Order: sequence, then structure tokens, then C-alpha cells
Amino acid sequence: MNEKKIKVLLSAYSLETHSRGIITVASILRDAGMEVIYIGNNRPESIIESAIQEDVDVVGITSMCGGALQLGRELMRTADEKGVKDRMKFVLGGIFPPEEEADLKKIGFELLFKPGATSDEIVNGIRSIVGSSTS
Repeated sequence: MNEKKIKVLLSAYSLETHSRGIITVASILRDAGMEVIYIGNNRPESIIESAIQEDVDVVGITSMCGGALQLGRELMRTADEKGVKDRMKFVLGGIFPPEEEADLKKIGFELLFKPGATSDEIVNGIRSIVGSSTS
């Protein structure tokens, strides 16, 4: 049986200046057999538009410079307005205040990865949230 590859769109918010982590994650996911689309830095609206155009399973965002919750709310609001919030899975990696973790999950990020997350944690986490929806 041919299993559809998990398709992941990776992006950073507009003002983000750190890209090494997300580029490393892109490589990890490709090595694990996932299809990865990396679109660099974008506003939340552009990220969602790209995710729709590419018909992805997962939207992965990196946030290292702050504002993860505020920009995350904007991203999720846009995803909801476009009717894809329940169709796609959302993942956040980077640095964010521990006190914001519950709110980040509440608004729709199913996985939160902090610096030091292992390749296995990232790959298995994404596979877990996507589940059998790709087979």
C-alpha cells in the first residue's frame, strides 16, 4: 500500500532573524521521508495562504524573538477565517515564555518544541498528530 507522505510547511514570522534551527528541522523532516516546503519569513496571513496553496498537513512555525502568542493568535485567526484550522495541524518551535505554553496550546498549537528537542521527538511528534490521516 502506498502511503502519502506527510507534507509540512515551515516558516518564521516576518521579523525573525534566526534561521539555523528551522533549516535544521527541515532537513530532519526530509530525512524522515516527509515532504517539506520552507517559505522563509512571512506574515501570518501569507503563511496560511501558502499552506492552503500547498495543501499541507502540518504548519510549523519558528519563534525565537518573542511575540509567539500574539502572532500565533493572528495565525490561528487567519486559519480559522480561511476554514483550515481544523484541517491542518500547527506546531511551534523556538523560545517562548513557559507561562505562555498553555495559551499557545489553547489557541491551536498541538506541539511545542523548545531548543534541545531531539530529531526523534520532532519526527515522532509530527507523525503522532497527523496519525493515519495520510494513509
